[in-house]
Amino acid sequence: MKMNEKAAYLKGLADGLELDSTTKEGKLIAALVDMVSALADKVDGLDYDVQELNDYVEELDEDLGDVEEVLLDLDDEDEECDGECGCCDYADACEFADEGETFEIECPSCGEKICFDESVDPAELCCPACNEKLSCKVDE
Repeated sequence: MKMNEKAAYLKGLADGLELDSTTKEGKLIAALVDMVSALADKVDGLDYDVQELNDYVEELDEDLGDVEEVLLDLDDEDEECDGECGCCDYADACEFADEGETFEIECPSCGEKICFDESVDPAELCCPACNEKLSCKVDE
């Protein structure tokens, strides 16, 4: 039962008592019933607003969860790379690839790990994260 309904019930009880509104007690009870009715209106309005805000916050939380999944790649964390994932510019030379020998270096500019195989000329190697040209030598 909403607060307005409860206030209306109390007003009906007070009216049923046929209180004399000219006496001190009658005036007090009538004023209290009016105040309860006004408070009930406010409380019901606040309950409605709170419910609307809760629904909105739940929608925002779901949307934020979707954004986090996209930005943080939460779905892909547990998957193993098959060498064709595009995790580096040289997909065939990925550190998880089973074919051929691979090399891994760290970019001195941004710290990104870069993997490549013997088919890539180390003199032409660029960091996929910061596009910095890397100078590295591969010992045979």
